[in-house]
Amino acid sequence: MSIIVTGGAGFIGSCIVRELNDRGIEDIIVVDHIAQTDKWMNLRNKRYIKYINRDEFLQQLPSFAGTVSHIIHMGACSSTTERDFDFLYKNNLEYTQTLWEFCAENQISFIYASSAATYGDGTQGFDDKEDIRRLRPLNGYGYSKQLFDLWAEKQTVRPKQHVGFKFFNVYGPNEYFKGSMASVILHSFHKITETGEMGLFKSYKKEYPDGGQLRDFVYVKDICKVILYMMDNPQISGLFNLGTGKARSFYDLAAATFRAMGLEPNIKYIEMPETLRPKYQYYTQAAMNKLREAGYRENFYSLEEGVQDYVCGYLAKDCAIY
Repeated sequence: MSIIVTGGAGFIGSCIVRELNDRGIEDIIVVDHIAQTDKWMNLRNKRYIKYINRDEFLQQLPSFAGTVSHIIHMGACSSTTERDFDFLYKNNLEYTQTLWEFCAENQISFIYASSAATYGDGTQGFDDKEDIRRLRPLNGYGYSKQLFDLWAEKQTVRPKQHVGFKFFNVYGPNEYFKGSMASVILHSFHKITETGEMGLFKSYKKEYPDGGQLRDFVYVKDICKVILYMMDNPQISGLFNLGTGKARSFYDLAAATFRAMGLEPNIKYIEMPETLRPKYQYYTQAAMNKLREAGYRENFYSLEEGVQDYVCGYLAKDCAIY
């Protein structure tokens, strides 16, 4: 049976294809919208049977009935600055609804990407056991993901397995083609290589020092491990946080990057653009009890372990593809 990976040439999707290949699985259909980008480079060392353009895929979807075991849906517009809400609604909500309905009708496992952006400013916490109707995302991207989570919760006809993941701050190899949306680690590595220093935003809240804003940074290899765990356990369904459960500061991240490069930290603090200040998050941390209670026992990479693996194994090797 084939596995469909949407967004399969992108950051997380291509890493999932890597992990599937490492399991000996090559009967994979990659769906993406590569166009004039260099995302095709993420596929050069992968084995799959077919690539289908995102805009053509839904027309072909009925032909996969009875031949597909899983749809792993990582394809979406993931830009938190995207202003075209009509595009987000069509691409992130309606497209995902169509895939859900196909999987429900054909009893196929459906694993998809939600987002921690659904939590908004964090005043409602970051607990995936709480009522998602209370959440108020801060941007159109987060709202488009929230709309699907709310819709899925109401469905009475469901896929054989349905698992959504609220990804927190994911970093790691194969994110090289995300532009401004790539992780701070990638941007830091290039900045340090060019100038020997790194700039971090000043804090505008007295309870946080400059560079002390906190995020739950999660390594992409851990993302893949959890997704494969769900594939191995089709009895599990639900909407889960996917972070480490341990918030770390941007200073810690920058310092770990310097040290992985064999350098002493040289960090300077810069003014945050005024347009960012009203909606800037100072703290995110995934509550991970729900995933643990579902049986996942593997340890997550610490920030230092993940940065070391990423910098030394990939970034320092001319941005090697995983």
